[in-house]
Amino acid sequence: MASPSSPSCKHRMLLLALLVLAAVASSTKAAAYLYDDLKVTWGSGCSYFYLDGGDVDTLALCLDRSSGSGFSSNGSYLYARYDMDIKLVANDSAGTVATFYLMPDDVPWEYHDEVDMEFLGNATGEPYTLHTNVYVNGAGGREQQFQLWFDPTEDFHTYSIEWNPKYIIFLVDDTPIRAYKNDRARGVPFPTWQSMRAEGSLWDAEEWATQGGRVKTDWAQVPFYAYYRNFRVTPCVPSPGVAWCGDEPPESAWFDQRLDAAALQRVQAENMIYDYCVDQKRFNDTGFPVECTTA
Repeated sequence: MASPSSPSCKHRMLLLALLVLAAVASSTKAAAYLYDDLKVTWGSGCSYFYLDGGDVDTLALCLDRSSGSGFSSNGSYLYARYDMDIKLVANDSAGTVATFYLMPDDVPWEYHDEVDMEFLGNATGEPYTLHTNVYVNGAGGREQQFQLWFDPTEDFHTYSIEWNPKYIIFLVDDTPIRAYKNDRARGVPFPTWQSMRAEGSLWDAEEWATQGGRVKTDWAQVPFYAYYRNFRVTPCVPSPGVAWCGDEPPESAWFDQRLDAAALQRVQAENMIYDYCVDQKRFNDTGFPVECTTA
């Protein structure tokens, strides 16, 4: 008889979970399930969907010695808010990186836009680091990092990316931690034309993820799992009288009301541990990017 941890047993458990999900979905048409909105795109060997009480289904992404894993949303949008509940790798997660990010389809790498939330693993007892970045036309380098104010491995927390014509806002449990402003009038790059899907992954980045690569992945701990559920997308809504979000005039204050400036300032003062806009050593020769300078 196969042990509960054997590959054959895991595959039977996965098949059983999917059959249960299919049966529930067929009898409850109004319910929305994660596996209807997402697809596992790589490393499916030990990743699986399962029911986590009631009608809540969860995707367990896996990292083992052979591969990490990832998913992509079925739908893509030009301006939207993307929310995902995530529970991160517990115990010694050094070297691992779990992600939730936005990415377009079929755009050459040197021109693609991307909005990243990356959770950098840690040795037991050390805080997780949330690494954020924004790529526009293939160029990134806009990193800000934060230490979370809770243990993200004990329970699910909501991580969100709000992308509208005025801002990209990163949120944790509905609290803004970063706002990247569309300031095209000053030449600040901003993603405006590529529809993007939500994606996520769990992979090994021991060369840089934990203390700059000084702490390596402990492969005796495999498999590692990160858990994703309750994926929501809210398409952008323009202000009254505007046809769609892309036509929102620059002077409109419609999207300013979606940003809690006081909460943002508090988190950045208390939890930010790196900001590219104050990295003197990095930009000593070239000067700071235009978005880091005052008008």
